[in-house]
Amino acid sequence: MQKIAFKMKLKPGMRQEYQRRHAEIWPELISLLRENGVSDYSIFLDEQTDILFAVQRLTGESSQDLGNMEVVQRWWKYMADLMDTNSDFSPVTTPLVEVFHLD
Repeated sequence: MQKIAFKMKLKPGMRQEYQRRHAEIWPELISLLRENGVSDYSIFLDEQTDILFAVQRLTGESSQDLGNMEVVQRWWKYMADLMDTNSDFSPVTTPLVEVFHLD
C-alpha cells in the first residue's frame, strides 16, 4: 500500500463551505476513488494559513491520475471558487515528502 500526502490552499473565509460540500460529496466520486484503490483519504485544515493537508492510502497506481475522468473534472469546477486552482480548475497541489512514520 502506498501513502501520498499533498497540500492545497483554501481561499480565506471558505472553510464552512468547503466542509459543507465535502459532507455532501457525490457518490459517483466516492465510487471512482474506491474503484481506483483509494482506501483512506483525509483532509486537514490549518486554520491560521488556510492550507489544506491531504493524505491518501492507495492500493492502485495513483489517484492523481484520475484527472481525466468526467466526474473529477466536474468536482474540480464545483470546488474552484473555494480554493487556488490551475487553468483546468484542478486544485493547485504541492506533494509532500514523508520524513517520519510510526506504526
